[in-house]
Amino acid sequence: MKHFLLLAGLSVMSLQTLAQTPGTVSSSNATPPAQFLGYKIGERFTPHHRVLAYAEQLARQLPNRIKLLPYGTTYEGRQLMVVAVGSEANMARLEEIRTNNLKRIGLMDGNPTSAAQPPIAWLSYNVHGNEAVSSEAFMEVLHRLLSPSDAVSQKILNTTVVILDPGLNPDGHDRYVNWYNQMLGRTYDPNPFAREHQEPWPGGRYTHYLFDPNRDWAWQTQEITQQRMAIYQQWMPQLHGDFHEMGVESPYYFAPSAKPYHEDITPFQRKFQQIIGQYCSRYFDKNGWLYYTRERFDLFYPSYGDTYPTYNGAIGMTYEQGGSGRAGLGIEKADGDTLTLRQRIDHHVTASIATLESVADRPAEIVKEFGQFFDKSRNTPIGQYKSYVIKSNGDAGRLKALQQLLDRNKIRFGYAGKAQSLAGYNYTTQKNEKNVSIAAEDIVISAYQPKSTLLKILFEQNSALEDSATYDITAWSLPYAFGLQTFGLPARIDPANTLPTSAKPSSMTLTPVTNAYAYLIRWQSLPAVQTLAGLLKQKVRVRAAEKAFELDGKTYPSGTLIVPRTGNERFGDRLGAIVIAEAARTGADITPVQTGFVTTGSDFGSDFVTGLKAPRIGLVIGDGTPPPSAGEVWHFFDQELNYPVTLLDANTLANVTWNKLDVLILPTNYSYSRILTDKTLTAIKEWVRSGGKLIAMERAASYLMGKDGFDLKEKSGKDEGKKDSKKGTPTDSLKLYGDRERTAISDDIPGSIYRVNIDTSHPLGFGLTGGYYSLVQNAYNFDFLKDGWNVGYLKADNYVAGFSGRNAKEKLKNTLLMGVQNVGRGSVVYLADDPLFRGFWYNGKLLFANAVFMVGN
Repeated sequence: MKHFLLLAGLSVMSLQTLAQTPGTVSSSNATPPAQFLGYKIGERFTPHHRVLAYAEQLARQLPNRIKLLPYGTTYEGRQLMVVAVGSEANMARLEEIRTNNLKRIGLMDGNPTSAAQPPIAWLSYNVHGNEAVSSEAFMEVLHRLLSPSDAVSQKILNTTVVILDPGLNPDGHDRYVNWYNQMLGRTYDPNPFAREHQEPWPGGRYTHYLFDPNRDWAWQTQEITQQRMAIYQQWMPQLHGDFHEMGVESPYYFAPSAKPYHEDITPFQRKFQQIIGQYCSRYFDKNGWLYYTRERFDLFYPSYGDTYPTYNGAIGMTYEQGGSGRAGLGIEKADGDTLTLRQRIDHHVTASIATLESVADRPAEIVKEFGQFFDKSRNTPIGQYKSYVIKSNGDAGRLKALQQLLDRNKIRFGYAGKAQSLAGYNYTTQKNEKNVSIAAEDIVISAYQPKSTLLKILFEQNSALEDSATYDITAWSLPYAFGLQTFGLPARIDPANTLPTSAKPSSMTLTPVTNAYAYLIRWQSLPAVQTLAGLLKQKVRVRAAEKAFELDGKTYPSGTLIVPRTGNERFGDRLGAIVIAEAARTGADITPVQTGFVTTGSDFGSDFVTGLKAPRIGLVIGDGTPPPSAGEVWHFFDQELNYPVTLLDANTLANVTWNKLDVLILPTNYSYSRILTDKTLTAIKEWVRSGGKLIAMERAASYLMGKDGFDLKEKSGKDEGKKDSKKGTPTDSLKLYGDRERTAISDDIPGSIYRVNIDTSHPLGFGLTGGYYSLVQNAYNFDFLKDGWNVGYLKADNYVAGFSGRNAKEKLKNTLLMGVQNVGRGSVVYLADDPLFRGFWYNGKLLFANAVFMVGN
């Protein structure tokens, strides 16, 4: 009976309609894709601008049924746009439907009109550029929805407003399409070893800066994500479908998702996963297509195209078609069958229409459940903490970055407004405290707001994991990512919208002091790094204090930047204006002083106050490097610091003129054994001895471990070989084949948070006085450096949050994470983890800047 109810809305007629070959349903008004493009869908890949041009053509033909909504451009200048489709009646009141939706859920002031509210269903295509089947499917889905003779489409548009995004990552899409079309002859070659199936590095999957946009929904570090999320927040759909591709040999995947589900996914959202699976399976069964569900793709990490909408009240799911960038127009599979682009398109089109029909058959229920999700958020929010307090602690840079992230996610915040003391949980000590001292200027985030569920998930100290076999990182808590002192309070605090007058900083504008002895900038977060980068580019000489000092009654931490008149005489009276202009651009706090004679610490002329060079930086990219590992570094310099970095092809390192570089960055690469030949590695070591600085990240550090000239070693297995004291038989240790996945994850650490012991007196640790938490993804088992500096390390009890396999946890006890080895006049910096991971681990940006600008001066 239950099975029948799930399928009650699925008529025999709709099954027959959907099961017909896609493309055979025609509209008397809408131009078919083949007529517009000059070739049939599936015969070749379509560039992004032509995909949009087709949508524009239909919008001109059917202006009462379709509306184009441009929302931005990519780094490479390509248009970003969504397409709204609906009945004439719904399109006539499209803006009213949008604003009513926001008013109903508390994201817009005012009361909704009494008119019936249709659900909004949003389908996103081609977030990974080389999964290019999605954009082809978009054109067919759009044409089909506009067909007056298609009963399913008419039902969908009469009950639902549909929003289609034809291409979330146009730069990556065109990178792939342009390459593939260049490789193609008169016909495609299905041989898997043909060149058209060997996409070159970096491939089209990623954005211009080689980020994965499908992992950026919550963090919004990339311009295409920021622009897309801005329009998403203006609509807040009740359903979101995210269309992908995977390996060639895999059949189709659709909901329900695999475990783990996050504990805060509602019963209705879980039920609808099943409903969508039932709709899709009936259509796929009718066509005899293979598929699978409930495996691999889970609902946990909060920054995916299925989980982020889910945590924002929607029904979110992922769809995966076998093929991806390797399949091209057609490829022979292991079973001898040929997988064609046309087949892949058919599957995505069918899943798209089936999903939309599942919404069209129960519009009132979906709108009602969506509203109840937000009603609960505003009135009875989930989670044990009803307020979050974030201490200002004088670091405006970190606070501003967090506030920007909250604003982009429409999470409301304010200020305590008055001093008070309440019980709460201290994220730093990981203990409950009876009296948390709250200052008037502290940021307060109340859980009583529309985005309460998302807030709880982004701030939760340790997310409950029902199944450790998960697809991505398992910890992401923002207080640790931003390095901000945070408290979770069971009590409700209603934040003030503005700071009280007594807590407001002075509004006086700092004017250049032409006779200042020096300008001081505390080294504590990204604005200070950005200011340093800007000054060095202008050839301003900057010094850094190795020791903390006191001057004019104020204390300054180690790493504080000092811009003295001495050495900058050529700027004359303009020096103050230059420094202040840079600080104003970045938001850094600066202090002019009239003396270099400090109360405590080292005077500005001391050997413990070192001059900083403007380093010439090289970054190795190319074959063997996971594109995001290189892209994160490239983006950091190019977009966040606006500081030059030379990109070095991994295959041509033998041609590098090393004396033209001061810093060489080696990100993770799986081919260093081939790239770093004996000759190249010898040249790099000589360059380091002569004053160069080598920064080896993750697998790069692991590759150098144990090699001649590098002091990094693996910990000795002192306990290996010891007999288990527990009695048992030899068969007790035998592994079960069915448990192979479970057995393998004992060595895994897919992304967990560890508290790092930091030597803040070393330049690599400058500015990290509030503590440092690392997102650990590999257990490299590094031993402590015998002759170098063990700047960041783990003791036996440094685990904070996330899943760590049993064996991985043991390796991460008493191990090195960050170290510096002096080699001649140069140095090698070892970083076991990626401090720039996905661009959202804010605290890591200062650590990485230390490695680049501070170490070795």
